[in-house]
Amino acid sequence: MTSDYETVRKTASSPGDANQVLAALMLLRQLRDELSGWEPQLIEAARALGTSWADLAPALGVASRQAAERRYLRVRRTGEAGTGDERVQAERDRRAGDRAVAAWARENAGVLRMLAAQVGQHSPEVRQALGSEDAAGLLGPLADAQHGLRAGQPGLAEQIAEIGAQTDQVRTDALNRRG
Repeated sequence: MTSDYETVRKTASSPGDANQVLAALMLLRQLRDELSGWEPQLIEAARALGTSWADLAPALGVASRQAAERRYLRVRRTGEAGTGDERVQAERDRRAGDRAVAAWARENAGVLRMLAAQVGQHSPEVRQALGSEDAAGLLGPLADAQHGLRAGQPGLAEQIAEIGAQTDQVRTDALNRRG
């Protein structure tokens, strides 16, 4: 890569013939593609090591933690369709839905814990999640247990399905409020 960089730099400062310039442009495109893949990887590595968005902001050339996170959401490669801004909006919508569902779970913690206590007899994952202080942590294990309960415990499976429908509605309502 160093030699590619040097070739592009030298050609930019002292262009030769058209073929050299075209070759340098191709190298530049390849370098840009490679570098653009490194940025989200490095951001993810920094975050995994405990770096805050505020600390990342200057390294990314932006002024705030919000701008740093927005940049990451725009440049990361997820395979999702849409522009960078559309991916940012989709992530914000997802988070808003998650917050709404978590709030709903806290409001309905008693019901969730009673159901989880019954399901926990059949699912170690639900039993383990019961130890968490956050009732929202029960939703995933309950949903995962639903399929296995259909044959032997259809009533429990149906209760979990109803909770899934309620949380889907909470998420939809949150998105509609944002839109």
